[in-house]
Amino acid sequence: MARLNLLEETRFEKLPVTVFKNSKEASINVAHRIADIIKAKQSQNLNAVLGLATGATPIAVYAELVRLHKEEGLSFKNVITFNLDEYYPMRPTAAQSYVTFMNEHLFSHIDIDKNNIHIPDGTLAIEDIAAFCLAYERKITEAGGLDMQILGIGRTGHIGFNEPGSAPNSGTRLVTLDDLTRKDAARDFGGKSFVPTKAVTMGIGTIFKAREIVLMAWNGKKAAIIKKAVEGEISSEVPATYLQLSDNVEFILDEDAASLLTRFDTPWLVKDCVWTDELTRKAVIWLAKILKKPILKLTEDDFNNNGMAQLALEKGPVYNINIHIFNKLQHTITGWPGGKPDADDSQRPERAQPAKKRSLIFSPHPDDDVISMGGTFIRLVDQGHEVHVAYQTSGNTAVWDDDALRFVEFNIDFAEKMGIKQPEMKEVYANMREFIAKKQPNQIDTPEIQTVKGLIRKGEAIAGARYCGLKDDQIHFMALPFYESGKNQKNPVTETDIVLTMELLQKTKPHQVFAAGDFEDPHGTHIVCFNIILEALKRLQKTESWVKDCWLWMYRGAWLEFETHEIEMAVPLSPQEVERKKFAIFKHQSQKDRAVFPGDDAREFWKRAEDRNGETAKAYDNLGLADYEAMEAFVRYKF
Repeated sequence: MARLNLLEETRFEKLPVTVFKNSKEASINVAHRIADIIKAKQSQNLNAVLGLATGATPIAVYAELVRLHKEEGLSFKNVITFNLDEYYPMRPTAAQSYVTFMNEHLFSHIDIDKNNIHIPDGTLAIEDIAAFCLAYERKITEAGGLDMQILGIGRTGHIGFNEPGSAPNSGTRLVTLDDLTRKDAARDFGGKSFVPTKAVTMGIGTIFKAREIVLMAWNGKKAAIIKKAVEGEISSEVPATYLQLSDNVEFILDEDAASLLTRFDTPWLVKDCVWTDELTRKAVIWLAKILKKPILKLTEDDFNNNGMAQLALEKGPVYNINIHIFNKLQHTITGWPGGKPDADDSQRPERAQPAKKRSLIFSPHPDDDVISMGGTFIRLVDQGHEVHVAYQTSGNTAVWDDDALRFVEFNIDFAEKMGIKQPEMKEVYANMREFIAKKQPNQIDTPEIQTVKGLIRKGEAIAGARYCGLKDDQIHFMALPFYESGKNQKNPVTETDIVLTMELLQKTKPHQVFAAGDFEDPHGTHIVCFNIILEALKRLQKTESWVKDCWLWMYRGAWLEFETHEIEMAVPLSPQEVERKKFAIFKHQSQKDRAVFPGDDAREFWKRAEDRNGETAKAYDNLGLADYEAMEAFVRYKF
């Protein structure tokens, strides 16, 4: 019976999928499967032939294999490896080379014979590549074929570097990279213009020959493409869909990557559900959206014809369900994000008491506060709350080199006009110019340049916070050490990061904490900053009585927005308030017109904020609620 239920749940899925709670558990599972293959081959005195992938996805797999080698004696002496791909052209010693990647994460830590390692050569002359690719295929065959091929998946649906348009029978070859793939790699190279336009990759036909194929995907960034690969029609536009043709494939996902699969996203379409209030809210809003109807106009036929007959039967009549969800949504809307004084707060998202609150806004980068919740920020100040803002990192990697020079030039010119002699500053400036003239892509800036870039962003943040109404003693710069590596790859979080955050929390003792909850930030800074806040609050909860009255609100905006059914507080903005928010964002001049790391959204940050806030308001309007100019959305985190 359980087997039949599982088949019903997964009936939209066209290949086997296993979902783990998190990427760590999933990675350990894959690593142990690889180890089992190695040990089984060892017992037969045979070689294990592995197809390996690069990128962020397999890093934890390789870490577990290294641990198994060092702590449990797993030997790799009988292992032959073939990597999927390599950029072209690419020196093997370059930081972005997959040779460097594999050595750093696996090969330098295990006892593999270096002669058994095969990675496509990114240094070949163009006329030699075809022969190399044929030889690469031949070596795989001569080794006995791949026992297991592990894969990640790109947002274009590529596996290896088999981009949209690739044929299912393709072999190892030189390919041109999709623009989105190059955008995703831009941060590693110091800008998209430095990302190679081509790569050498195993073909889909090569991958298909593996006796076992495991595709891994972690986090919500991959959820949309995973849905297409697993549930979509086979298409050259999404090369990963070709894996539906294999009898030897399995997708290994964490919960976030699997979140848009039908059985998780809209489970009422495939099984009977336990209709919690949260699931009911999600389903009703989903139904209203797909039918393009206000909630109060949904009918029993609408429920029955769209997989929600069970809900209508258990919780009906339908109109009562609609009224209930409509009221729930209505109660999320408030013009009082700090709570409305002397009001009945039983149906409001925030408490009425204390009437004047201390609010602490954490901003991972120096502009996330105004981009994501600038309207709410201003309103909290206008309504008399004691608002503090804490900029968790300097953001100094996201300033253009010529801006850094321009600010130092201003300083020199100003000093000369004022009769202030500063020969040392001129020497520093000369050294900066010399360094920048010879600077390589992704090269770490000198300490002086890092300082100048950090001060540029600090000055902009101060201007933005002052515009929102803060006094200087309410503006805090944390410079958390994890970020201050001077490069795109940040340092691990340490105790110092957490202690600094605890100290600020103890100093302000806030009733409200606002923190960035848009973990789709492509740089990874937001989730790191959020986890530091969370750990600090959890520790303080054990000793500080005020923490029990401290609510943690998550905001989004720079990279994505909350889904309507997730929103717990929606703060409406008038046209005038939208303009004030935009002016606050404009204070961040170094991020305007063209940010250094804009992600794959071509809009400027102020425009993203304006559009997303407008879309949130429109979504409420479409569901039959009041029509506002814009809305900022929040979700409360119960820690």
